[in-house]
Amino acid sequence: MVAGLTAGWAALATAELVAALVNPAAGPVTAVGGAVVDRTPAPVKDFAIRAFGENDKTALAVGILVLLALLAAALGVTALRHRRAGALGVLAFGLIGAAAALSRPDSTGPGDALPSLAGATAGAAVLYVLAGRAVRAAGAAPVEDGPAPAAPGQDRPAALAPGPSALGRGRPGTPARGRRGFLAATALTLLAATGAGALGRVLSGRRGRDAEASRAALVLPPPASPAPAVPRGARLAVPGISPFTTPNRDFYRVDTALVVPKVEADAWRLRIHGKGVPRPRVLTLGELLARPLIERDITLTCVSNEVGGPYLGNARWLGVPLAALLAECGVRPPSEGGPADQLVARSVDGMTLGSPVEDVMDGRDAMLAVGMNGEPLPFAHGFPVRMLVPGLYGYVSACKWIESIELTTFDAYSAYWVRRKWARRAPVKTQSRIDTPRPFARMPAGTVMVAGVAWAQRRGVTRVEVRVDDGPWQDADLAAQDTVDTWRQWSYRWPATPGGHTLTVRATDATGRVQPERRTGTIPDGATGHHSVFVTVT
Repeated sequence: MVAGLTAGWAALATAELVAALVNPAAGPVTAVGGAVVDRTPAPVKDFAIRAFGENDKTALAVGILVLLALLAAALGVTALRHRRAGALGVLAFGLIGAAAALSRPDSTGPGDALPSLAGATAGAAVLYVLAGRAVRAAGAAPVEDGPAPAAPGQDRPAALAPGPSALGRGRPGTPARGRRGFLAATALTLLAATGAGALGRVLSGRRGRDAEASRAALVLPPPASPAPAVPRGARLAVPGISPFTTPNRDFYRVDTALVVPKVEADAWRLRIHGKGVPRPRVLTLGELLARPLIERDITLTCVSNEVGGPYLGNARWLGVPLAALLAECGVRPPSEGGPADQLVARSVDGMTLGSPVEDVMDGRDAMLAVGMNGEPLPFAHGFPVRMLVPGLYGYVSACKWIESIELTTFDAYSAYWVRRKWARRAPVKTQSRIDTPRPFARMPAGTVMVAGVAWAQRRGVTRVEVRVDDGPWQDADLAAQDTVDTWRQWSYRWPATPGGHTLTVRATDATGRVQPERRTGTIPDGATGHHSVFVTVT
C-alpha cells in the first residue's frame, strides 16, 4: 500500500511539473475533472451545485484525489504479488488522463497528453522498484520474479528454506536490511516528487502572476455613458437584507472551470466571425477600451438558482455595447433579415454559450464587460472581458473569459448546456426571496421586519406581497425602482404573535404576471414557485 501511494504521488507530481511546461490545464486532475463535469448529467450537476454551492469544483477535485489514492493503494497491494501488473495498471490510468486532456475543448494539441503520460511512466517505474524492495524486505519474492515452485512431493529447495541466516540482523539480504532499503527509497522518492510538484506549482504560478500584474496595471477609462444615479429610497436599511449592490467578493460564481483561467491583458484577443458577418474582426483589449464605454447596474441570475436560492447578484458593470460592435461587423438581427439567430460565445477554457441574436440587438444594454463595481473584472468573474445580456439567465448570456463570438443558427449548433437538455432560450422568470428573517429563526413577539429582494429583469417588479401561514396576501412596501434590469428590495412590518409561522412571498412584474405558486425544478429553463420560511415567535 505504501509503495502504491508513493508511486501515485510521484505520478501526480511529475504530471503537474510537465503540465506547467506544456499547458497547466492539461494536468491529470484538472483534465479528468473537466471530463467528468462535461459528461455528468444535468440533474447531477444541479444537485452538486445545491449541495456544495460554489465549492462544487473543490469537492470534485478532492473526490478525484481520494479515488486516485484508493486506486494507487490497490495497485500497490497488487504489485506485491505481480509487479508488472501493478506497473501496467498505473500506465493504464495515465492513458485515461491523456485521453481526458485531449478531449477537453480547450486542448492545445497532442502535447496535452504529455503530462499524464509522463506522470504515469514515472509512477509505474517507482511502483515497480518499490514493490520489489518491499517484497525483499518481507523475505519473499513476487510471483512472477521468484523461482519455480517445487514439484509435488519434492522437498523445498534449500536456498528457500528458512534458517538462522534468514533471521540475522544487519547482514546483506536480510529482511531488516531490506526494510531499511525500502524506507530509504520511499523517503527519497517522496522528497523528489514533492520537489517536482513544488517546482510545477511555481512555474504554473508564474503565469498566473503575470496575469495578476496585468490586471493590477490596467486603468479603466471613464464611461462615455455613466450609469444613472441610483434613486433615493432604492436601498433599504433593513438588517439582514441583501445590499442593493453586491460586493465583488460576495458575488456568486457558478461555472465548470476547475481552475480559474488567468489571461494576461496584453495577450487577450476577441474574434468576431461567422454566418452573416461580412466584416470579421479580431480585437485586442486596448482596441476594446478605446471604444465608447457604457456603465450600467444589472442583476445577474443563474438558471441553477432554486426558489429562494443565493445565485443572483446586482453589480455596476462597465463595458462596450455589444449591439453596436456587431453592427460595425455587418451583423443584422433576424427581424432585419440577418441569417444568424444565435450568437455563440466561447471562453478560453472552451465553454460555449448561445444567445439569441435578436435579444442581443433589441436595444437592451448587452455588453462586453471589462469592469465590475469600479474595478477591472476579478479573475473569477471573467477578467479581462466577459459578456452580459440583461434579462437572460447566465448560461445563455454571461460568458466569462470570452475569446470568440461566432454568429450561427440554433439549428446548426447547440451550445454546451443545450446539449445537456437545458433550454435554448431562457429569459429570467419573475421571482422573489425572503432574506430576513432566516429559516427557523426565533424571535420575540412584536413587530418584525420581513424583507428581501424581487426581480424580473427587462420587465421590472411592480408589486410584492407577503402571506403569514394561510392568511390573506398583504402588500409589502417596495423600495424605489432603479431600472428594469435590477432587482428591487421590499419590506413588510409583521405584527408577530407567539407560535410557529410560515412566511411566504410572491412578486408581480410590470406585465401583470404574478409569480406562479407551483414549484418546479431548475431544468430546463429555471425554477418557479413561492419562497417560504418557517420561524418561531416566543
